[in-house]
Amino acid sequence: MEWLFLVAAGLLEVVGVIGIKRVAEKNNWTNNLILIGGFVISFQFLSAAMQTIPLATAYAVWTGIGTVGAAAVGMLFFREPRTWLRIACMLGIIFSVIGLKLAG
Repeated sequence: MEWLFLVAAGLLEVVGVIGIKRVAEKNNWTNNLILIGGFVISFQFLSAAMQTIPLATAYAVWTGIGTVGAAAVGMLFFREPRTWLRIACMLGIIFSVIGLKLAG
């Protein structure tokens, strides 16, 4: 169950980052709610996951999901560059997080 919490925390971090982008474009209540709600709920799920998942593993997975997810959302919805180097770096993050999990 903790791994589901951790994945949910990472996905909600992406929601919070989307909120940051939306607030930067238009500062209103809805966008601020997306920003604050995404991060608050993300932290709650992360905290629940860390009851049994070690700190280093949980943080690496959480930030990995957030980083790759934010980059993917940027490319898909905000017209950010879709270069092979960006995609290779995203894959590097994914493989690094998997490696950290397997190593310990």
